[in-house]
Amino acid sequence: MGLFAIGEVCYLIINRKNKLSDEMTKAFKLKLTKNDIKEMSGPMSRNSFLGFFIGILPGAGATIASFLAYLSEKKLSKNPESFGKGSIKGLTAPETANNAASTGSFIPLLSLGIPGSGTTALLLGALLVLGVQPGPGLIENDPQLFWGVIISMYIGNIFLLIINLPLVPYIARVLAIPRPLLISLVITFCLIGIYAVSFNTFDLYLLLLFGVLGFVMKKLAFPLAPFILAFILGEMMETALRQSLTLANGNWMVFVAKPVSVIMLTIAALLLISPLVMFIVKKFRNSQM
Repeated sequence: MGLFAIGEVCYLIINRKNKLSDEMTKAFKLKLTKNDIKEMSGPMSRNSFLGFFIGILPGAGATIASFLAYLSEKKLSKNPESFGKGSIKGLTAPETANNAASTGSFIPLLSLGIPGSGTTALLLGALLVLGVQPGPGLIENDPQLFWGVIISMYIGNIFLLIINLPLVPYIARVLAIPRPLLISLVITFCLIGIYAVSFNTFDLYLLLLFGVLGFVMKKLAFPLAPFILAFILGEMMETALRQSLTLANGNWMVFVAKPVSVIMLTIAALLLISPLVMFIVKKFRNSQM
């Protein structure tokens, strides 16, 4: 909340630009061109698979899928500087991954009884209250419920499309709200929302601190998404690390004992060093010109 909401508010205050850009005014009209559809097709196909497989992972959820989709699409884009400024690819990628992950999270819920996200955790609780035990035997013991959940997804998407399409131009008119009023509303809702979680004033100071940090990172062109992902995935990684070491009696070699883990660690290492290697190669090529 601090990094994205308050940080963006600080950025808007410093950059006093009240006039709506042409890209913003286009949002008032729901009309996709052939070029828009062409640009959307690639991100939609790629991030449908990405979001679905992330959704299958227990505890990952749609939020992580959205951030990863945005980051991966930005790396693949020939114009990464357009992301964050109304790029249709930047909008398509996280939304596609978000929807795909929401669907994928039902697989561990229905097949294993393990919630894949916060939403499916609530659904699991509701099913248990009704006396339904999700798991391997669900499709045999209660096939009507199993297929009913799947069919409801299709019906829900159709109704969402019918309801949301006419409302898009009106929702987009939030952009036309005067900047001072919009900033005041965002700050007020952020403060109320954070305080309502635990009624702790320390959270408000923490919100403002991270808001300043988010503003500084945005000014220095540091991406915020990896920072957020570290917070989300860090706790999960530490828990998994402790569990693995407990099962292996503290033997760290357990992480390289199987080919699958070695491959995963190698991929992680390559992803970690690849931006640095690409930066060095780019610098070298520029120096040769």
